[in-house]
Amino acid sequence: MAGPPAAVAAVRVAVRAVLRDLPNGSLVLVACSGGPDSTALAAATAFEAPRAGLRAGLVTIDHGLQDGSAERAADVVAWGAELGFEPCEAVRVEVGARGGPEAAARYARYAGLDAAAARHGAAAVLLGHTANDQAETVLLGLARGSGARSAAGMAPARGVYRRPLLELPRATTHAACADEALPIWHDPHNVDPGYTRSRVRAVLPALEEAAGGGLMAGLARSAALLRADADLLDDLAAELLVRVTVPDPAVPDGDFLAARRHRTLDTRTLADAHPALRGRVLRRWAIEQGAPAGTLAWTHVDALDALVTRWRGQGAVHLPEGIEVVRANGILVARHVARRFVPR
Repeated sequence: MAGPPAAVAAVRVAVRAVLRDLPNGSLVLVACSGGPDSTALAAATAFEAPRAGLRAGLVTIDHGLQDGSAERAADVVAWGAELGFEPCEAVRVEVGARGGPEAAARYARYAGLDAAAARHGAAAVLLGHTANDQAETVLLGLARGSGARSAAGMAPARGVYRRPLLELPRATTHAACADEALPIWHDPHNVDPGYTRSRVRAVLPALEEAAGGGLMAGLARSAALLRADADLLDDLAAELLVRVTVPDPAVPDGDFLAARRHRTLDTRTLADAHPALRGRVLRRWAIEQGAPAGTLAWTHVDALDALVTRWRGQGAVHLPEGIEVVRANGILVARHVARRFVPR
């Protein structure tokens, strides 16, 4: 008896690999937008999860950014229900202005997925990112100049999230959808030149051709190597961050979240650290204070580093989301500045 087409088989094998360690009877959720990548992922999960003794659910996020988004989300839910996903639901999220439109949508999307995973007790949430997405992420990280972590791309697994398709090209997921005649929707935002990732996506084929092939695979290998290095350096930086923290006496003992938000840093101790660790400490600290990771560039971290190692009495460093960082008596302090309303 003939097996499934090659593309369908490749997606199923990738999904099967990330389900192996999940406890029998546990729930795995698929984040499905209705696009080709996540639709191929959902179809493969519907096939593989029962064979692995797992329950499969589906969540589609409605960002409400386009006309008809609620109807498209309902169509995805209806299709998922036909495949037997339970639970199978659409989650409407509110997209704010955190870090620009792309970062804001991403932040809202993951908040919705986090809530769904917690609500249903999911053991894992599967995401449909492909090798193309990984290549785009690495190129964007390199362009931002934010260091190895930013250029390390997306992790195959982090927390509850897993990315089974990260080593498969987008062409494979598109072929799998065609082979199974799956209903797919193409998000116009993916080709909108107003979005940075869309512009990178448009030039990636030309870069692949100019490199003589193998560009995406090379970027993926580089990302994996950088991720291993970054993991080690991040662990060391976390230890250093604890050492350079100046406790805030106003924060009650045991309130760890408040302690992180109000953390201040001793510049004298931090100045003696290796630059590779010092930069990571400053970046992590800036994110803790509320600066979105996707909007922090090398220029921000370098300006913070100047407050530590090149102090000449300069003024505040301005970070995304209205955060100002000042140095006072050898201590770095972050404060939130109310944004002024500018009438149009």
